[in-house]
Formats: sequence, C-alpha cells, structure tokens
Amino acid sequence: MSLFTNLLNLHLGNKPREDFFTEIVAYFLSLNNDILLGWLKHHSIISDDNYSSIKISTQQEHKKLESHQDDSRLDIAVELSTGLKIDVIFIESKIGAKDGNNALRKYADILSNLPNVRHRILIYITRDYDPKDELKQYDDDPKPAIKEYCLELSPKINFFQLRWYQFYSFLEKHAFDILAQEILIFMRNNRMSQNNQFSSIDLLTMVNFNKTLILMQSTLSEKVKEEFKLAFGSVVGKTASMTQWTWGSRYIIYTHFSGWNFWCGLGYFNLNPDNFTEYPCLGIYLEVSPTFKERPKIIKSMVTVHRI
Repeated sequence: MSLFTNLLNLHLGNKPREDFFTEIVAYFLSLNNDILLGWLKHHSIISDDNYSSIKISTQQEHKKLESHQDDSRLDIAVELSTGLKIDVIFIESKIGAKDGNNALRKYADILSNLPNVRHRILIYITRDYDPKDELKQYDDDPKPAIKEYCLELSPKINFFQLRWYQFYSFLEKHAFDILAQEILIFMRNNRMSQNNQFSSIDLLTMVNFNKTLILMQSTLSEKVKEEFKLAFGSVVGKTASMTQWTWGSRYIIYTHFSGWNFWCGLGYFNLNPDNFTEYPCLGIYLEVSPTFKERPKIIKSMVTVHRI
C-alpha cells in the first residue's frame, strides 16, 4: 500500500480522494515544471516551453458570473508566462465522479472572461470514459498532430479531453524520484493506470451482466416497488434506473419532490468500487439539491431523525 493511500485512510467517513489526489499532482508538477511542460507538449496542448514563470494553484475560487447559478472552484489552475504574454490552463480532474451541473461550461465562461490572456485552455481529465461531445467542435482546418485531442470550444477556448492512464504512462517514462513512484502506486491502487484493454474480470462481467441486471430488476419490483410507492407516492424505475447506473454507479428505483430538488431512492449502490475489497451495498438514500432554498431545513430534519 502506498504512502498516499495510508494518509487518505486516516480520513473518517467519506474520503476526499479526488481533492486529495489533486493536491498531490499539483504539488508534484509545481516541483517538476519540466514534467508539466513535457506532458502538455506530449498532447500538443502547448507548442513550446519558452516560459519564464509557472504558477500552479488548487481549489481556486471564482465568483459566479451573471449566467451562473453559483460560484465555481477549480481543481487546478496553471498560469504560464513568457514575460510578455500569459497562457492560462484550467484542469478539471475526475476519478470516479463525472462532470455535474455543467461545470465545464462554467469554467469555459470564466476563462473567456479573463483579461490579458493569450491562450485559454480547458483540460478535462478523467479515470473513466466520460465523453463530452457536446463541448467539442472541430476547427475549420484542425492540425493533424492535434486533431485527436484539441477541439475548439469557442473562438477563445481550446478544450482537451484526456484520461488519467495517459498521464500514468507519461509519468512512468519520465519521472523516477520517490514522489513520482508513490504517485504511480496510488494511481494503480485506484485504477487510474488502466487503459482500454479488457481484463479477465471484465470478460467475466460481460458474461454475467444480463443475469445480474435481471436479478437486480426482480428484487426491486413487485412488492418492493408497491411498498415504495405507498410510502412516497410515486416511483421511477426501468430506463431511469439504467441511467442512474451509468451516471451514479447505482441501480435504484426513486422518486423526487419539489421538482428535482429533493430525491429519495432505494436500491444497489457502489456498483463501480475502486478496488476488489469493496462491494456493492443495498440501501436507501435522501438527496437534496445544493441550490434548493429548503435545503437547510431538510438537512436539519435528516440529522434529527438520524439521532433518534
């Protein structure tokens, strides 16, 4: 087990894995600017490295723009300066979760509004496959060397979509100190080193997928579904349950109140665990939107019921 895994395990309850890893990588890149520039050039994100200064910050907060509902907090912001011109890169990192609440759109808006910037770059790097085709538009004449990765989001923003296994592969070949080795171990432990090749476990999952799906469907139907509807007034399932599996790593029946601001769901959770020592679980959940005006009251009620 890696040093970073041991440190992360000191957290009680939900472990802030994404923020934790963000801080590690940002710190490493701040100490190894050559690795940062090499990685960016490797993916044709920048064309040269004639920068006189490099600044890296994490969890950078930005006040909401007029078109946004709330403030934004960036995973990693990189400022590259030549002395005369400045390039700015926003990096949004995901390990298990996916982009929510159109965060990438908001980051692009923020980039567009930054003054005195030459190149504005938005990178979305994930462990799992999470295509963002709605953000991608080809240039009139994209350069062949960057066509795979570099897609024009607007006249001002270059959008790049990468996977963490690509960073793992680059780091493995170009960094050899103790800190880099600990990062590589942590990435392997959290399935961030895997490429698109199928493993024996993947093949076993394919063989049993339909059988498992039918079993989950049957255990959440009929009597269970009837009781859920009696308790909460309505129930959503079937196709919507598959959507929940895709987007939330859970297969559930659910209902919602006050529009889509307050949810209650029942079913199977943690269907995409990060290692083979974790297992799915059966449970019920209550979820309230962060922008719902009744959120404080609902959370207070949840805490009160839990204590009872």
